[in-house]
Amino acid sequence: MLNQLFNNMFNWDWVALLQIALRTAIVYTFLILGLRLTGKRELGQLNPLDLVLILVISNAVQNAMTGPDTSVSGGMVAAITLLILNQILSYFRDHSEKADRFLEGSPTLLVNDGQIVTAHLAKEHLTADDVEQALREHGVDKVSDCQSAVLEVDGSISVIAKNDQTKPSNLPVPEQVRRRRNMRHR
Repeated sequence: MLNQLFNNMFNWDWVALLQIALRTAIVYTFLILGLRLTGKRELGQLNPLDLVLILVISNAVQNAMTGPDTSVSGGMVAAITLLILNQILSYFRDHSEKADRFLEGSPTLLVNDGQIVTAHLAKEHLTADDVEQALREHGVDKVSDCQSAVLEVDGSISVIAKNDQTKPSNLPVPEQVRRRRNMRHR
């Protein structure tokens, strides 16, 4: 009885498990490319629509990764494959500037000397209202009072007000930026 329960939970058919690993790798690669192409806003500023999209995508691709296999071993192989692929991409991102730029993207200038750069907003799927909200969150009331606003690779928006007398070199460097710089200079 216990043996049958164990056999129903785990599938040790190595061909089926290899197929799950391959399916998972394909789905992972597809999702990385798809999320990268949708822009930084999708990753850094989740709103309810984005959250629902991510939840629905995860449910939709689950069957594509494991197929008809609902065993614990099938789920473990899918999870292990995702973890390994994530480590591989992290390694390449940390050791190659080109890979980092491809996977992470680059910052995008949204406001330059008090003027919204509308072409960049369209490219990043943002609206002027999104930028104005970010400016208010940083204590800048009007776009004309903004020296620059940049959409960072993590989806956050950095703002420098025109009256800001602080020089960037005097500002503390966030831990995430410090780590990335250290990895590139090894």
